[in-house]
Amino acid sequence: MTLNNGTAASHGPTAGAARKPGYAGTLAATSCAVFVAQVANALPASLNGLFQEDLNTHGSQLTWITAAFMIAVVCFEFTFGVLGDRFGRKKLITAGAAFVAAGSTVAAVAPTVQVLWVGAALNGLGAGALFPGSLTMLASVTRNARERAQAVALWSGFLSAGAALSPLLGGVFAKYGSWRGSFLVLVGLATLSVLFTLRLTSESRSPEKRELDVPGQITFAIGLVLVLYAAVEGPEAGWTTLPVILSGTIGITFLAGFVLVEVGAKSPIFDLSLFRNRAFTVSSVVAVIGMLAFLGACFATSMWLGPIQHQDPLRVAVPFLLLQGPAFVLIPVVSRLLHRVAPAWLLASGFLLMTVGCLLASRLDITDTGLTAFVVPHLLIGIGFALCVSSVTAVALDSVPPQLAGMASATTNMLRDLGFALGPVVVGAIALSKAGTAFTSRLAGADLPAEHLRAARGIAAEGGPIAVNSLPPGAPGSAAHDLALEALGSGFSNAFLVCGTAAGAAAVLTAVGMIGVRPARSSPAQSPAGSSATSSPATERYGAPEPTAR
Repeated sequence: MTLNNGTAASHGPTAGAARKPGYAGTLAATSCAVFVAQVANALPASLNGLFQEDLNTHGSQLTWITAAFMIAVVCFEFTFGVLGDRFGRKKLITAGAAFVAAGSTVAAVAPTVQVLWVGAALNGLGAGALFPGSLTMLASVTRNARERAQAVALWSGFLSAGAALSPLLGGVFAKYGSWRGSFLVLVGLATLSVLFTLRLTSESRSPEKRELDVPGQITFAIGLVLVLYAAVEGPEAGWTTLPVILSGTIGITFLAGFVLVEVGAKSPIFDLSLFRNRAFTVSSVVAVIGMLAFLGACFATSMWLGPIQHQDPLRVAVPFLLLQGPAFVLIPVVSRLLHRVAPAWLLASGFLLMTVGCLLASRLDITDTGLTAFVVPHLLIGIGFALCVSSVTAVALDSVPPQLAGMASATTNMLRDLGFALGPVVVGAIALSKAGTAFTSRLAGADLPAEHLRAARGIAAEGGPIAVNSLPPGAPGSAAHDLALEALGSGFSNAFLVCGTAAGAAAVLTAVGMIGVRPARSSPAQSPAGSSATSSPATERYGAPEPTAR
């Protein structure tokens, strides 16, 4: 979860003017809140291998851990933003942190993977409240665009730090205790966020009433969950099974209904009229495709090192520092670049770097347990992502008139989060389908003892090749371990290739789609003080009117 840090400064109060009361406390509380949300988001990345071992999971069940979190964020994030504007962001942040505490408690004591899904979904609901609530509250105590940009840069730094440090947190507790302990630490962090919010902040609301899009929310949520269910379960249950066909068909029907609902909605989740603008449409499409490629690569890395190679969780965390760290380290660099280079060029360049990194990752050897081979491809993906996350919002904002900046950014960020949700689902479906087919083919011609052959077929039918790959030596079916390992390597190499193709398509679409496009928004240097051309980061992300502290 990220936003544009390149918001340009406009002239405001004179230098040295007193900051609004509560600025420092609000900055501390909102930074803590977004850090907690992002730790909850990234924590499972280094723990998938242990989930597989301790909870006896198979491929699609691991996919649901990540998907449950992101689906909750995507489905309800925008609605939570409206609730914060109407009833108070302090209440929203407190409730969001409480949800994370509850979800992490459930995850920490989960006896089965199904209970872990519940914990992940609760964490996603909490994060969906923390992201918009913390950002708009922070904007409410800043004096002008320049101060907002500085405050949001720190907010974004804590967001990126949460993504980079979370796998290390999980790895440390998994190595020196239990993976459950890392979720208990998250409970403590969420509790600390509640205390900070209650003690250090004042309530803030929107000065204008915003309406909830209840029909749109319902149709979107049901449609998205059903379609993603079909995509996750299809590789193992079979694409032609009745539950998969029904969920996919009904889900698509609900999503079509969502489009119809949005056409007549007074306060739509998606303002479909924005898509008449070619540049905005291009930025929206590449937001979905590009972020699918990034989180898909993250998920493939987690599966590769964890459930497949069974590496130490601390070692699993190392590539994630390369994937997530640049977004934190390069914040000031990207912010300056956005003032000097056309955002579309930065966006295309970022996708190109991600393409090269993913294609290099597709050539990794599944039998090589060293980490050296991950350095170059994952660093390229991480740097490319750092260039993309801010640029995609900047491109969207440059493509629309200033009065539409709020809805444009809210829509772009929701689509970007949709890409994050789709990444693990698409990658999991492709990799596990490919691995299942490859394993069946290899097993048919394998010279294995009859008892191992029968056991391997039965186990693969229940849990796929990932279950065979996890059999202990000497167990029935374990003689097929190498075949399963090779099949999984082939499947997830193919997944990296798909991620690279998606990132490459986003790069080409950005470069070609932006030909001849001129920014619709005037530059900040040309805008008078107080002009709406320099909207706050809060209005850019969630479409809220300028917030005021109360």
